[in-house]
Amino acid sequence: MTRETTRFVYVTYILSTPEKVFEAITKPDVARRYWGHENISDWKVGSKWEHIRANDERSVELVGKVIEVSPPTRLVISWANASQADDPASHSRVAFEIVEYEEMVRLTVTHDDLIAGSGMANGVSNGWPTILSSLKSLLETGKGLDVFAKPKAA
Repeated sequence: MTRETTRFVYVTYILSTPEKVFEAITKPDVARRYWGHENISDWKVGSKWEHIRANDERSVELVGKVIEVSPPTRLVISWANASQADDPASHSRVAFEIVEYEEMVRLTVTHDDLIAGSGMANGVSNGWPTILSSLKSLLETGKGLDVFAKPKAA
């Protein structure tokens, strides 16, 4: 039986350089400022990466492997909840494509091989727009968004 998969694609344009965008994704101290998490790895093909909550608990929430890296234009990683790290079938894939456009870059994030209807698929469709909007805000204004904010009650 073949599992049904889905993908999520998000494209944004950022007044920045490819180097700064790539650094924002891969440098823990920068990621903390717009994501509330740190992405920890040596960013070499085959190396593990961990997504660690930047709070007192420092919990590892996501894990994966570096699949492809070509700074500052492309990064591809596998992606899974830390609790499912040993189950390859639960891993999805995230590709970051960074293309220079004069004074800005186009950042395309493609998160694919998601199990259709899964909690992960639902989570990333809500999470990526917030995270990438915060990344854009940080690089353009120096301040990220509150990615943990909740909608105001009506």
